[in-house]
Amino acid sequence: MTDQVMPTPEQVRAEIQAQVRDPELMMNIVDLGLVYNVEVTPAKSAEVTMTLTSPGCPAGPQIISDVQRTVHNAFPDLEEVNIHLVWTPFWNPDMMSDEAKDELGIF
Repeated sequence: MTDQVMPTPEQVRAEIQAQVRDPELMMNIVDLGLVYNVEVTPAKSAEVTMTLTSPGCPAGPQIISDVQRTVHNAFPDLEEVNIHLVWTPFWNPDMMSDEAKDELGIF
């Protein structure tokens, strides 16, 4: 039996960035500043701490489901993908990458 190689937090974040988009803004959620932290534990779980643009975001359930599905598909050796939805700090446009700000015309 070979040892399973767990992904790094950076690899998990990169996969989310490449695959998960906010369906209203059509931008990836990492550049939007919605992913606050990613941890990979020895217990073979990915712990993703994230937020949404607002507590009433109608796309919230879809975005959360997309993150879970994307990470599970990309890293099948992970046994769990846990999403920790937080509201502190509350998201604001300053959290977006410069590229996302440029694309949305925020200066």
